[in-house]
Amino acid sequence: MLDLIPRDVLFGNPERMAPAVSPDGARLAHVAPADGILNVWVGPLGGEGATQVSHDRERGVRAFAWCPDNHHIVYPQDTGGDENWHLHLVDPDEGTDVDVTPFDGVQARILAADRERPHLLLIGLNRDNPELHDAYMLDVRDGSLDLVAKNPGFVSWLVDRQLRVRGGVAFLPDGGAEIRVGDPAGGDYRTLLAVGPEDAITTDVAGFTHDGSAIYLVTSKDVNAARLLRMEVETGAFEVLAEDPIYDVSDVEVDPATHEVQVVTFTRERADHVVLDESLRADFDAMRALHPGDLHFNGRDHADRIWILGFTADDGPVSYFAFDRSTGKGTFLFAHKPGLERYTLAPMEPFSLTARDGLALHGYLTFPPGSDRSRVATVLFVHGGPWARDEWGFSPDPQWLANRGYLCVQVNYRGSTGYGKEFLNAGDREWGARMHDDLLDTVAWVVDQGYADPERIAIYGGSYGGYAALVGATFSPDVFRCAIDVVGPSDLRTLIRSIPPYWAPLVAQFHQRVGNPDTEPDFLWSRSPLSRVDAIRIPMLIAQGANDPRVKREESEQIVAAMSERGVPHRYLVFEDEGHGFRKPENNLAFHAAAEEFLAEHLGGRLEPAHADEGTVAT
Repeated sequence: MLDLIPRDVLFGNPERMAPAVSPDGARLAHVAPADGILNVWVGPLGGEGATQVSHDRERGVRAFAWCPDNHHIVYPQDTGGDENWHLHLVDPDEGTDVDVTPFDGVQARILAADRERPHLLLIGLNRDNPELHDAYMLDVRDGSLDLVAKNPGFVSWLVDRQLRVRGGVAFLPDGGAEIRVGDPAGGDYRTLLAVGPEDAITTDVAGFTHDGSAIYLVTSKDVNAARLLRMEVETGAFEVLAEDPIYDVSDVEVDPATHEVQVVTFTRERADHVVLDESLRADFDAMRALHPGDLHFNGRDHADRIWILGFTADDGPVSYFAFDRSTGKGTFLFAHKPGLERYTLAPMEPFSLTARDGLALHGYLTFPPGSDRSRVATVLFVHGGPWARDEWGFSPDPQWLANRGYLCVQVNYRGSTGYGKEFLNAGDREWGARMHDDLLDTVAWVVDQGYADPERIAIYGGSYGGYAALVGATFSPDVFRCAIDVVGPSDLRTLIRSIPPYWAPLVAQFHQRVGNPDTEPDFLWSRSPLSRVDAIRIPMLIAQGANDPRVKREESEQIVAAMSERGVPHRYLVFEDEGHGFRKPENNLAFHAAAEEFLAEHLGGRLEPAHADEGTVAT
């Protein structure tokens, strides 16, 4: 029989991850646990002997970057999941780890860095107005902060290679967006490009050219799928650098020295790369030959000699390599969770179907290894966002579900990103309606194919996926045997009214794509699971982070209270030191232990008994 993969192998800390080469190419930093808490470690590029350089004691470090000065490392950290990120500056040589934005209730963002001004970082802080991030210059040598530009209403800033603020992106009351350029000193900006609501999410600036005369722009304006343009700042004239009729540009790799685009990525069934810089062709082919997984670029040194590469695969851990362009050879660094290599993982198989209204849907099936694929107990695993998408590659939840005996079904329902604006915009105002129909059509399809047992289907997801699970239990309770909701909203009116302040410039997008609680509360109530709580007839597992700033605790509390009043069987888990999702390993393990027990009880899958070290939760 297939060995159970322990939960701590799937959901516990990685052994090592996120390698980054120093600007001089001599050292490698990475994230690894210290006493069970992820921190940054630094060592020589070509060998072992890394030492811990950051000193987080609570939530762990998951993202960091070398500063261009080759001396400092910067990483963000919040408190208990509140998303008020502070920036910590680490000096690996001195052994210091300093919070350089120690402001209560303030969120810091890194906006830009450049090798020609190596001691400076341009950062955003919402100190004066919680809704807007002003631009500040941080000197990493002494931690000093200088205000560079007040924010006139931008959701993001445009910054050139000399760390000069050149403008920003503003969302409009109708849900559209404008790219504005000008002089922040006088607050004088003009509109370079305006797009309507249909193009707002699929429009963004990828950076400036080396001389600052043009921007690289990803936009779906005038076409279906977002393409890459080079647009002149003075005239707005543009040339198309890369495009696809169906799939949006998903990533742009720019040479940090010349600021020329080298590689453009389209995420289709898997990540497909288009090489624009022919001088990179031989190197790219050699990189691609290192591993059969999907290639991701993780940075390079200033000499452009050492590139750090990551490869994701569906049947193993993420593998990292250092590629030396001077020799054309790659060196394996490490796998993020080598313990996975002892177990049989399941392939992630692309599929497609036609929704009831003719829309093409795409997703992935992960079957239990060795199953006969006939009438398998099934979990519909719904991605969050909803303006995001599922992608091919290693993901712990599908592997966990498949290993426990379930078919994991992931579908990119309408409103998901990556498939062009027609597909994205087909989800407007369709929460709890056609977006949910796509989920039901997918369930019907896997049943019709003979894959899924119609009597043993669960729905599970987080954020929007948690909302979908609640909708499944209230709008279509006869389809699902049980439901698992993680930080999902139960009332769309209260969700939109309580968004965090730094999302305020984006509220027009919620009004356009979901609904406006001030002008159409009845419509939003009709699409809210809380309005149909009387329809719940299936067991529910609900999990919530107490400090979630996006989907407040009240979203779970109110539907749990309604279920309690009606005697609906449920279990409610609250993680007091978490936010929008579960970042601490002990909490993630505790949730998945409870979810595994819940699914085994109602769908009959395999069960690894809970362990004492998997954390505790309030119920």
